[in-house]
Amino acid sequence: MINNTMINRREFMSAIGAVGLASTTTSARENLIKPPRLRSGDKVGLVSPATAAFETEATEIWVDALESLGFKVALGENYYDRHGYFAGEDAARASDINTFFMDADIKMIFARGGWGAPRLLPLLDYELIRENPKVLLGYSDATALINAVHAKTGLVTFHGPSPLNNFSAEHFRRVIMNGEQYTLNNPTFITENSLVQTENRIRTIRGGKANGRILGGNLSLLTAVTGSGYLPDWDDCILFIEDVDEAVYRIDRMMTELSLAGVLGKIRGFVFGRCTECEPGSGFGSLTMEEMLAEHVAPLGIPAFSGSMIGHIDEQFTIPLGIDVEIDADAGSIRMLESGVI
Repeated sequence: MINNTMINRREFMSAIGAVGLASTTTSARENLIKPPRLRSGDKVGLVSPATAAFETEATEIWVDALESLGFKVALGENYYDRHGYFAGEDAARASDINTFFMDADIKMIFARGGWGAPRLLPLLDYELIRENPKVLLGYSDATALINAVHAKTGLVTFHGPSPLNNFSAEHFRRVIMNGEQYTLNNPTFITENSLVQTENRIRTIRGGKANGRILGGNLSLLTAVTGSGYLPDWDDCILFIEDVDEAVYRIDRMMTELSLAGVLGKIRGFVFGRCTECEPGSGFGSLTMEEMLAEHVAPLGIPAFSGSMIGHIDEQFTIPLGIDVEIDADAGSIRMLESGVI
């Protein structure tokens, strides 16, 4: 009986196709705001909405990388502040974000990670942000920030890293500078001593294709603000998640929270990026990550796959939150159906 229900749901969702998607996401589409694309010579702002920048070298490297792409870089006024483990008091960290959105010379804001962005969400001026759309980029702890801004303003925000290597820089350029619509595929690379691909492999959880608005980010941060009003409407979306340094049972716990909160029951497709350093942990017995994901996701009856280059890894995709995409769970691809910028 359960299996029949799963099959019927999947067949029904496939049958309604684009008509169903259009009817359920109309309000989200009507409110969608795309920021202007970046151009060489633009000024970008770095903010530290979470953990303090205890050492300067990492920031210097980010600045060098952005300048190598032709940008001018400004640090938030309170960037190097300290309040315990935070980069200053909550109000000061939020002020840097509001100030950069108000500053017409700043065309992109890049947010560092760590812990602390959820504390700022009530302190952001969402009307100001809506009236001054610009690229907002970050991942990890910035998941809370980019999702809240998208949910409250309709602004397309971006899950991705500072462009520190050729792979990340290429996708940064294509998404944020060129405004391309293209397909995100893991690179196929076989090392000299291997017969088959051993890195960046895709694992299909349930095959098929699905269309929807792509939303998501770091799982720990999504569950930290679930029920708060600072997350988007999940209806008929493509959900992507990633995490780092979490035991399998903790990922299981957070997936259970998304299920109990009704999130997993609303989505049309699922992409699991990377869970870096996510081992089963000590003690007797554990589900593997593969088994745990299958138990949560396969019964949904929707296209789903894992292994996409999203997460706490050196080479990452840049994902525009809120645009329409098509995933192919058999190929492990995400095809952008529109640009994330204008």
